[in-house]
Amino acid sequence: MINIQDIILKVFSGAGATCIIFFSTIIFSLPLGLLITFARMSKFKPLSIFAGTLISILRGTPLMLQLIMWYFGPYYIFGVSFGLAWRVPAIIIGFSINYAAYFAEIYRGGIQSIPNGQYEAAAVLGYSKSQTFWKIIFPQMVKRVIPPVTNEIITLVKDTSLAFVVTYTEMFTVAKQIAAAKTTIVPLFVAGVFYYIFNYLVAFIMEKIELSFNYYS
Repeated sequence: MINIQDIILKVFSGAGATCIIFFSTIIFSLPLGLLITFARMSKFKPLSIFAGTLISILRGTPLMLQLIMWYFGPYYIFGVSFGLAWRVPAIIIGFSINYAAYFAEIYRGGIQSIPNGQYEAAAVLGYSKSQTFWKIIFPQMVKRVIPPVTNEIITLVKDTSLAFVVTYTEMFTVAKQIAAAKTTIVPLFVAGVFYYIFNYLVAFIMEKIELSFNYYS
């Protein structure tokens, strides 16, 4: 007989690992994406080309492949092995840089959607370029990019399951192991419910954040 409570507890034992990947990626990728945006929009051509190429590679290759590269790359390229201690840092680096590339393009679209008149008005008022961006452009950009950023964050919740490729036991991996051991798909449904609730909370929080920017309409 299948003990549902026992399965739920076992599946949720991997939720901590999933949350580590998710929150670490958010913390690092959101600001990193803005830096890549600045590089992409730079008037210094070599920097702009480099950023554009980096974005193209990161968005054009599978995240799973990038995780493998970050984990095994140091050994095969430099002959340096960090062992299992490198697994979590490699996953966080891989996820953060990959998602930063997507966020960078979202930010760029948001910035370029702001009318030029905003910049001209700021110049007339005596604002510096830095003041213009952070006090006028940035708040409006944030409001405009929240919906696509929310979509990427929801995708991130589900993508955390890709960490299995470097043998990191996050929640979905635990669910698959239990499902195989007990020959039942119940653990997979339990994991699915967790992902749904997690994404519902993400969407709810992001909607509240978006509403808080309504005065920038």
